[in-house]
Amino acid sequence: MNMILLDYYDLAIAAALVGVLALSSVMLGLGMGRQLVIAALRTAVQLSIVGLILKVLFENLHLGWMTLVAGVMLLAAGREVMQRQQHRFRGAWGYGMGTTSMFLSSFTLTLFALLVIIGNQPWYQPQYAIPLLGMMLGNTMSGIALGLDRLTSSAMAHRTSIEARLMLGHSWSQAISTIRRESMRVGMIPMINAMAAAGLVSLPGMMTGQILAGSPPLEAVKYQILIMFLITAGTGFGTMTAVWLGARRLFDERQRLRLDRLYKKN
Repeated sequence: MNMILLDYYDLAIAAALVGVLALSSVMLGLGMGRQLVIAALRTAVQLSIVGLILKVLFENLHLGWMTLVAGVMLLAAGREVMQRQQHRFRGAWGYGMGTTSMFLSSFTLTLFALLVIIGNQPWYQPQYAIPLLGMMLGNTMSGIALGLDRLTSSAMAHRTSIEARLMLGHSWSQAISTIRRESMRVGMIPMINAMAAAGLVSLPGMMTGQILAGSPPLEAVKYQILIMFLITAGTGFGTMTAVWLGARRLFDERQRLRLDRLYKKN
């Protein structure tokens, strides 16, 4: 099967649809027109830059360059997690919790998949490593952002209840246990929904891309199952780690609730 190549005229047609949507948003007073245009421009610029970088990486395979690209991806994902919080942590903690959690979950599982499951040689070939790490970071980032946002918002809303439990002699972990569990659950819901709907409601992106590129459908299915299992595990472990670190940060060494460690709003 031959792959159909797109030209810039095809992309312009798709971009025009986003432009019409932005114009409709302005006419309806939704206040989303500017955000749509900026997001579309960022998508085009960022993906074009990534394409050029991947082209260079494919032509100059080196572990050092791969490590640099992976590090930049991780740092950018950490920033996005922090920016999406309504009540984010002050200082380096706001950035460090998400970044550390993604490193411990996404990086570890990506490395495991490349070395043990896929087994390509060398294991850091960019055509495998970069897309896999990107999918892992993107989905883990969303889960962590949702989990931390629920944690901090709930702590703000239920401050009196938490402090009452502390006064009754509960430890910090007991005082916030219900909120912590709910926050972890919220962070994991999107991936559970994605797995439950895969094949019935939607065809996931990687599988669709492989089929469009001419891969046999059953091979595309096997890769998609692998990716979804890895992403789910990475999102779950990353969200659990971030929420636990965030919950601990809400209390000081004397187990007092410290909401002054949060910004009130973005």
